[in-house]
Amino acid sequence: MNKPLRRIAIFCGVLVLALLVRTNYLQYVRADELNSRDENRRVRIERYAHERGDIIVDGNPVTGSVETKSGDFKYKRVWKDGPMWAPVTGYSSQAFDASQIEKIEDGILTGNDDQLFFDRTLSMFTGEKKQGGNIVTTLSSAAQKAAFKGLGNRKGAVAAIDPQTGAILALVSTPSYDPSTFAGNSKKDEEARQALLKDKDKPMLNRALRETYPPGSTFKVVTAAAALENGLYTDIDAKTDSPLPWRLPQSTMNLDNEGNIPCQNASLREALRWSCNTVFGKISDDLGNEKMMDEAGKFGFNKEIFTPVRADASAYPKDNRPQNAMAGIGQASNRATPLQMAMVAAAIANDGKLMQPYMVEKRQAPNLDTFYTHKKEQFSQPLSGENAQKVQKMMETVVQDGTGKNAQIQGVTVGGKTGTAQHGLNNSKKPYAWFISYAKTDKGSPVAVAVVVEGGDVNREDISGGGLAAPIAKAVMKAVIDKR
Repeated sequence: MNKPLRRIAIFCGVLVLALLVRTNYLQYVRADELNSRDENRRVRIERYAHERGDIIVDGNPVTGSVETKSGDFKYKRVWKDGPMWAPVTGYSSQAFDASQIEKIEDGILTGNDDQLFFDRTLSMFTGEKKQGGNIVTTLSSAAQKAAFKGLGNRKGAVAAIDPQTGAILALVSTPSYDPSTFAGNSKKDEEARQALLKDKDKPMLNRALRETYPPGSTFKVVTAAAALENGLYTDIDAKTDSPLPWRLPQSTMNLDNEGNIPCQNASLREALRWSCNTVFGKISDDLGNEKMMDEAGKFGFNKEIFTPVRADASAYPKDNRPQNAMAGIGQASNRATPLQMAMVAAAIANDGKLMQPYMVEKRQAPNLDTFYTHKKEQFSQPLSGENAQKVQKMMETVVQDGTGKNAQIQGVTVGGKTGTAQHGLNNSKKPYAWFISYAKTDKGSPVAVAVVVEGGDVNREDISGGGLAAPIAKAVMKAVIDKR
């Protein structure tokens, strides 16, 4: 071979090698990045080229797929009772991607996950059309309906958990939205989504997971647990060292109680029954910020919780003495999601053992074979079994003969705690109504619930945890018990 031909051959060889390197770089190194780019329509076209798998509740799908008449996308996602289930499923849109379970479990639902490789390979030989797998949830349709109906037109949220397993039984946020209204790729879908985003009531905000509220007096359950766990008090019926009035530390102001209630040196049981600010504010101050932060952290505060959908971290802050005293009664910078407060009630109901909350029970292949089943796991141990049972007695007194009477269920032992959380600068806005609770049967506690209701159109004097939130919690608990 003469010299010019050899140079051309070498040059061509270098070009071929460069092409191979570039191809492999794109296919293996940058594949995930390119697949996830918004500009890559091929991924979205393939996602909606076949029927999407379903999200299952109580053995029935709450989602579906319908064939579209035109455009690049063959199928479109639809929901049954979309507004009720949107806080659980999220949305899946041809134009606007997906959220929550629809997003997290997208690989299973589209059939593209590596766990479904065998099914995809088999369908190539059998000629069967590609299908997505199913996600089986822990949700109870009866509990979800009770929560959704209970909230009605009011802003608020409900979270319900099985204390023994951590399974989420209900997750409701109102006002809600119908994901079907923008599941397509048309101008109408875009207008529907923009209207939701601009709505001042924020219907697309998942208040059960992504909104933190001052928990108000429901947090006194955590403060009581801290007092028992740190040995500040051991007998829930013995008098506490709680003068009345009690002045906030490093302040000229007294901490007030709501109404004319017997809070001076009240026992832990009576203090929770009457929701004495002075007793629990002083407990928080006596223990100090570090011990209070530690106990709150064991319940899940200051941590993001994954269900697998992420819940915002609730916050018990590092703070000065007066603020720590106020945080001990659920005010100041203390913030909690409804899921977090359901976890508090669940830990108490489960004799001090807090289970990791979850809402995906199984993953199924297109042929309905189960290839994943969730294994329950413990999240933490916020308090001993003995102390948890003491707090149970306190919470049960609240429902039997205190501020939580509206949660009573005939023939069932119910424990609870009301809360009316101040809101706005100098309590200028309408407060939030809270209620956390659990129900016990002879088989243990099947359900723990947290309810928060934003004031809305209700007169300020009519806003209370016992009046607005407790009846909703009762309906959810009863729905779970009646189903068993």
